[in-house]
Amino acid sequence: MGTAVTQTRVTVDGNLAGNAFICRWKCRDNIVCWVTQLVVGKAYREQGLATGLLRSLREDRDDIYGIMSSHPGACLAAGKSFGTTIETVPLDYIREEAGAVMGSSPIGYVKDAKLCGTIFDANDSTGLVSGVNTSFFVSHDEPLEALKGVRGAYEWPLGELSDGYEYLLVLQVKRRRPKLAAQ
Repeated sequence: MGTAVTQTRVTVDGNLAGNAFICRWKCRDNIVCWVTQLVVGKAYREQGLATGLLRSLREDRDDIYGIMSSHPGACLAAGKSFGTTIETVPLDYIREEAGAVMGSSPIGYVKDAKLCGTIFDANDSTGLVSGVNTSFFVSHDEPLEALKGVRGAYEWPLGELSDGYEYLLVLQVKRRRPKLAAQ
């Protein structure tokens, strides 16, 4: 398998409300589905559109899902779309697999991002539990405001966000058990 990029979008009443891009590649014997962009317009947030966009991009062949994002809403949507909740994110799996998954990425900013957080280094001083240093400096005002609301509803496991950093999720696909034949 080479690299494959897929895009989807959602409209509401004829207006573009959001879009998502993913990139798939192979890491060892696994197919990685990495969210490279997830955007939902402010007027359309908290309506499940981000979750719907990501669910529409899933494929049965996917083994691993990943996202780097400064926005807690994107992390919530990814967790929900890819079979977990933000409160039950498998931090051990992220610690064990993130380096190999990201190191095999054909996307430069994913491959070059430096793993940060206490799951990777107990002495990490960034405030992150699971994150990356992207050295991509954008305003975190909106994501930090959103995080206040998230923390009111959930136990947030990914830590604090500083400028130049993003949260990191790497999730193993949960396969459905085959149905047993009637006996």
